[in-house]
Amino acid sequence: MQPAVVFSHGKESGPWGTKITRLAESARTLGYRVTSIDYQGEDDPLARLDTLLAHNPQGTPLVLVGSSMGGYVSAMAAGRLHTAALFLMAPALYIDGYPGDPAAAGPHDTEVVHGWDDEIVPLASSLAFAKRRRARLHLVADDHRLAESLDFIDNVFRAQLLRVRTPAD
Repeated sequence: MQPAVVFSHGKESGPWGTKITRLAESARTLGYRVTSIDYQGEDDPLARLDTLLAHNPQGTPLVLVGSSMGGYVSAMAAGRLHTAALFLMAPALYIDGYPGDPAAAGPHDTEVVHGWDDEIVPLASSLAFAKRRRARLHLVADDHRLAESLDFIDNVFRAQLLRVRTPAD
């Protein structure tokens, strides 16, 4: 089965925003099939989770990527899908209205990127998640959009895709 990456965008974004477009290009270059789900108009995080699960993404390996609200959706779905890796950008975790424990289950290979100056999602949320999941946490000099950190994010993402595509024996 072909390796696959499934993107979940944030509440105020769209399925082909700047970050997703850049990371999708990298994933395709590395031989991954790419899907970016359109959640526009759906503000309920649990409805978005249902939408992702209904897509029943398949891939070997399967990598879920989420930004902001999409980070919550991806983290919650990771425990229910056969997910090899999780890549989260400024994930909206442990926030009122976003029920459940996103760190309860999911892949060992988890990367989290969060901006020191994030004005939307508290940095403490990513720190708590990373600590609980034993995830790699990357703190960057950026805000919630992470626009100034795109090259760094892409490098971390590519490294993860290569790592899960060719796991160590």
